[in-house]
Parts: sequence; structure tokens; C-alpha cells
Amino acid sequence: MSHVEHTEALSAVNRKVIADGETLPAVKLRDGSMVQTGTVAAMLVNIAAYNQGERGEVVRQLELAVPTLFKVGLFDLFPIEEWRKGDNPGRRLVGELAQDWQTRQTENT
Repeated sequence: MSHVEHTEALSAVNRKVIADGETLPAVKLRDGSMVQTGTVAAMLVNIAAYNQGERGEVVRQLELAVPTLFKVGLFDLFPIEEWRKGDNPGRRLVGELAQDWQTRQTENT
């Protein structure tokens, strides 16, 4: 069984969307890979924080989420090009991070 890149680190990041003392599980997908639940919700919170001027840790957390977002099909439903358009800086950042990650994956194959 394989974990999608950064699954363990996302567990701590994704706690920002749940009540204290609660946990979000990692789940096994049909292909046998493990992904951390709560990643999309945490991404939305981080986009809002980025749009309010937060940087540093928020950018790192968005970057950590990208492999899981690819794995669960978010960029199939909403293509990278759509994320990079418009006037929402956090959404554009996610698109740029996704494009960078995808480029690195292509270069490594």
C-alpha cells in the first residue's frame, strides 16, 4: 500500500478544519493508495488565509496538498488552467503550485 506524497504531514495541516480533539483519517482508495481526508477543506481555508495576506506556512501547506489534490481528481474536475485564471490570488497560487508539481512529475518519468 502506498501513501500519496505528504499524506502524514497533511494530517496535522488538515486539523485546522476540525474541532479540537477530533482527527481525520487517511483512507485507502480503490487503487490501494492512502490519502488524507480533509485536504480540500483545509485547502479552502488556506486559500482564504492567503487572500488575506498570509504567506510562509500557508504556502507550504498548500504545496503539501497538491499531490493529494491530484490523486483525488480535483484537477480533472477543475483543470489547472482554470485555477490559474481570474482575480483570486490564492486560487491562482494553487494552480501555479499544481503546474509546478505536474511539471516535476513529468520530468522525473
